[in-house]
Amino acid sequence: MEIEKEIFSNKFEDNHQKAIVNLIYTYGWITNLLKRKLNKHKITLQQYNILRILRGQSPKPATINLLKERMLDKMSDASRIVERLVQKDLVQRCVNDKDRRAVDIRISQTGLDILKKLDSELSSKDILGGNISDEEAGVLSGLLDRMRG
Repeated sequence: MEIEKEIFSNKFEDNHQKAIVNLIYTYGWITNLLKRKLNKHKITLQQYNILRILRGQSPKPATINLLKERMLDKMSDASRIVERLVQKDLVQRCVNDKDRRAVDIRISQTGLDILKKLDSELSSKDILGGNISDEEAGVLSGLLDRMRG
């Protein structure tokens, strides 16, 4: 559906403003869709992001600093998010062998199992596939990369 119909307005200064409004609206649309699916598993978008980072690191551990660097939402409090994941037995925290002050974080088998379920539920093609082709998704991604410089 066109952005004008979604927000009940067709007054934009120019196409740049329309694109920004469309990006903000689409961000909310995708975020809400993801949140609904993640809520079934009682995890947040930020927790999901950390679990995916840890799965990518596995079997090597990650540190809080590495998680902060790689998180999509740079404003998130990675320490608090990890603590909640520890309480849910989705990640494990252990002391670093080389530096006793550092803490290593690893994804647990339970965390891996939840991600496996979510992989089938959160297919990118399911989110975008019905509306745009794979080629169009590539063009969109390229334009977004270009926009950020």
